[in-house]
Amino acid sequence: MVKISQDFAPPFKLIAPFFLIGSLFYFFASVYLFSFDAANLSFVNPDMMAFVHLFLLGFVMMVIFGAMAQLVPVVLEVGHFGVELFYAIWPLLLTGTLLMVFGFLYFPALLPYGGVTVLISMLIFVGEIFLTIFKVKKLTLVMSSLLISNTFLFFGIIFGLLMALSYAGTVSLDIASLLKAHVYAVLGGYIAITVMGLSIVLVPMFTLSHSFSLKPLKISLIMMSMAVVSVVISSFFKIDILAYTGYALAAVSMIVYFYLIYIIYSTRPRKENDIYAVSLMFSYISMLVSIVIVVFYFLTQKEEFLLASMWLFFFGFFAFLITGHIYKIIPFLVWFEKFSPLVGKQKVPMLADMVPYKSSQAQFVFCAVGVVLITIAILTKGDALLHAGASFLFIGTLAFIRNVFYMINFKA
Repeated sequence: MVKISQDFAPPFKLIAPFFLIGSLFYFFASVYLFSFDAANLSFVNPDMMAFVHLFLLGFVMMVIFGAMAQLVPVVLEVGHFGVELFYAIWPLLLTGTLLMVFGFLYFPALLPYGGVTVLISMLIFVGEIFLTIFKVKKLTLVMSSLLISNTFLFFGIIFGLLMALSYAGTVSLDIASLLKAHVYAVLGGYIAITVMGLSIVLVPMFTLSHSFSLKPLKISLIMMSMAVVSVVISSFFKIDILAYTGYALAAVSMIVYFYLIYIIYSTRPRKENDIYAVSLMFSYISMLVSIVIVVFYFLTQKEEFLLASMWLFFFGFFAFLITGHIYKIIPFLVWFEKFSPLVGKQKVPMLADMVPYKSSQAQFVFCAVGVVLITIAILTKGDALLHAGASFLFIGTLAFIRNVFYMINFKA
């Protein structure tokens, strides 16, 4: 198990806005689904671009930034270089996300402003993380993953800004090439590598697993890094063989990472399947099914397979991985701040007592059914099924917001 310390953890009031805003964007993304027509789904549609940025920037990136603010000093065992900077990051990311969503939907002229605002928030984040990492004398594998992922994020947001400028007509660039480089740098380079690095800290911590080798993580990180570099280079120089090599490396990297998680999970001393465990199971199953479906895309070149694969990767893998961890992270942080000083003086709640059992189970069931129905709807182009799935997700994400507020405001 990776050594951790709470001595340098920032105050919870700094972290809470990231989780609250992220959960709201998760809900708004589910509402947005009602506007789609299953027969006309396409990646190049501005509505789809608005939806993807609403979900990835507003929910995924917002929650990851909040989790990183908490976990980076815990893992590195040094204080943040400038923890106060996080008070500026979430308002900028919130504003930039809204500008980009409305830019894609109604006013393309807003896109450069949204892109620059997001760029500023991410540059502050990346700069702060780099300066914090530089305070460490010896890098571990987890620290190296943070360094690599934030380097890819830096290039990803540069590609994204150039794309936004081109989309708005400010400059004339090859949007298709920039889009592929932007997607791979952010999804594979930043989000996937960050998930790999942090989950090796969080999963063993919450499952109490230990005595496992980190060699699969090292292999996964190297393969995913090579995959991202290959695809980015291929997107600018039109080298197809390099692109397919990158796709294959990325798929194998995720399978090796899944193998490591399976080893960690199978060696856990407690076999209890709580909301955290079942959320992670659904998340990793979604990832594997997503990889299988994308193979069909490469065999047939039918866009519905790529759309279904990305849907499962976003709302199945990312979303359930994040919501599952939130059911552990928020109770842990709230307990540490509110109740740890009372230990030995009065009765304090257990972490499990701070998670609303029925509501969290309902959130899982409704969201899982929604994800499955929409996957089928995308593959069959069934409009009624798409809206049925959106209805399940609407209820599930609403329950998730309620659960986040409940855990943050928990009183014994």
